[in-house]
Amino acid sequence: MALTDKQLIEELKRGSYKPVYLLTGEENYYIDVVSDYFEQHVIDPSLRDFDQTVVYGRDVDMATVISTVQRYPMMSPVHLVLVKEAQDIDLRQWERLTAYLQQPSPQGVLVLCYRHKKFDKRTAVYKAIDKAGVVYESPRIYDNQVPAWIAREVQARGHSITDKATVMLAEYLGTDLGKIANELSKLYPLLPEQGTITEKLIEEQIGISKDYNIFELQKAIGRRDVVMCNRIVNYFAANPKKNPIQMMLPLLYSYFLKVMFYHQLENKSDAAKVLGCAPSFVQDYAVAARNYSLGKLATCIDYLYETDLRSKGVRNSGNVTDGELLKELIFKVIH
Repeated sequence: MALTDKQLIEELKRGSYKPVYLLTGEENYYIDVVSDYFEQHVIDPSLRDFDQTVVYGRDVDMATVISTVQRYPMMSPVHLVLVKEAQDIDLRQWERLTAYLQQPSPQGVLVLCYRHKKFDKRTAVYKAIDKAGVVYESPRIYDNQVPAWIAREVQARGHSITDKATVMLAEYLGTDLGKIANELSKLYPLLPEQGTITEKLIEEQIGISKDYNIFELQKAIGRRDVVMCNRIVNYFAANPKKNPIQMMLPLLYSYFLKVMFYHQLENKSDAAKVLGCAPSFVQDYAVAARNYSLGKLATCIDYLYETDLRSKGVRNSGNVTDGELLKELIFKVIH
């Protein structure tokens, strides 16, 4: 079974190191978490100038990396070599590592951070790394998994977060876990012990309006609440930098798809799991499903596609602003 980041860090805390670690995958956040642990905890801070080397893939070749990790440590039990952005090293050079790992240095610890993609498991060098050391694959996280991830991260810090606050963060920050973790880190010092992150706190500290946001717009669309839709869209049009249309359209597309999924669920009790939302939000999708037929939802998606093309200049819209495009889109959707 594959190691999680927490399991790998627990192994490192016990002070038993392998000759090589390959940190790879499509989700950079977990690679950074493990890499930061190596950098901050393996070598004593007072000895890092002697026994810790941090390099970037674009600045080195594999021969240099290997010769560096073969150096005998001066004052620590091991010499740590951390290669960040290792994917920038020409893949043709990685075969040198295969030869090195047949007899790796017993005092060397090599950490390779291969970000943005998975390392090819079919290669000889991958198999050599897996045999001699540890391969940690950072799992990709999908849109519908982000709210649950946020809730777990907050809970791990001894706090809680409201369902609405979770959705606000997920909708506005997307799947960039590093960005989400950074924003959450601004909130923790402001909370009492076992405190709760609320939508008001997010509005005050991060700048996402608790009343005028994509989540509230979706609810208003679902209810076909013309007045509230107009208020929110006017707010977006007046603040285009904070609410770019190219961020709004994918979120609205995801929303309409979820309403379509709800329509077709035979067992509505499974809705929260299928839609990837908190149970408290299922009622919002139920209301939208009553107000929009499957045919109308398909038409709404066509409107989104047309608006996307116009906003990118693929189809001529004259001098119409993005705010005006959004207003036109929402008018078509709710009428």
